[in-house]
Amino acid sequence: MTSDLPLKDRIALVVGASRGIGYESALALAKAGAHVIATARTQGALEELDDAIYAATGQHATLIPFDLVDGGAIDRMGGALYERFGKLDIWVNAAATMGAEGLTPVSNADPRGFAKVEKTNFTAVYRMIRSLEPLLKASSAARVIHLTTSVATVPRAFWGAYAATKAGAEALMKCWADEIESMPIRVAILDPGRMRTQLRAQAYPGENPEQNIHPSAIGPLVVELARPDLTPPLTVSFKEWNAGPQASALV
Repeated sequence: MTSDLPLKDRIALVVGASRGIGYESALALAKAGAHVIATARTQGALEELDDAIYAATGQHATLIPFDLVDGGAIDRMGGALYERFGKLDIWVNAAATMGAEGLTPVSNADPRGFAKVEKTNFTAVYRMIRSLEPLLKASSAARVIHLTTSVATVPRAFWGAYAATKAGAEALMKCWADEIESMPIRVAILDPGRMRTQLRAQAYPGENPEQNIHPSAIGPLVVELARPDLTPPLTVSFKEWNAGPQASALV
C-alpha cells in the first residue's frame, strides 16, 4: 500500500454502481488503486463507468449487469467471484430504490411495487451477506460500506416502503456486524445526507438539485472507510465527517 494508492491490489465490489453515489464510489476506489467489480441493472451505464475508470487509471473494471431482485443471480455472483478472485476486500452497497410510485401513502402502495422495493432494499442485502461473507472472510482486512438514509431512523409520512426497507437493511447490517466481530471484516453504515442523486430528485421533484452536494464529494470518505490500515466506526455521517477534519472518525 502506498500513500497515493492506499487501496492498491484490493478487490472492491460496488453494488448499484451505474449512477450517483455508487458510480462515484466506484470511480474513487479505482483511483485509489482497487480493482472494481461494478454491478447494476443497465449494461450501458456500467460501460460508461468502465470508460471513466479506464480514462482515470488505465485499468478496466469487471462489469456484472443484473437485477438485485434475482436472488439466484446474487448467489451465482458469489461463486463466480470466488473462482476468479478467491476473496473480496471491499463491498460497497449503494443500491436502493423507491419504486416507480415514489412517495405514496402506505395504504395506497401497489403490492407489486412494494415487493420490488422490499426485494431490492432489504432481501437483497441478506442474499448478498450470505453470498459474500466467505469471500470477505478470505481477506486480511475486509471492509463493508452500506449506504443508509435518515428516514431509516426517523420515518416520515409517505416514505413507508423506502423507510421501512432501509431501516430493516440497516438493522440487518448491525446484527451481522455483531456476529462477525471476531472475523477480519468491519462494517460501516454510511448516511450520505442530501446529495444530488436521481433518488433525491424522485423524492423532491421541485427542488433545485444544484443546492445539494454532488455525489463525487463522498468519494474520499468511501476510500478512507475502505482502507485496510484504518478501522471504520459502525455508523458514519458524511455531513459530520465533511464538517470536521477529514478521517477524524477513523482510527
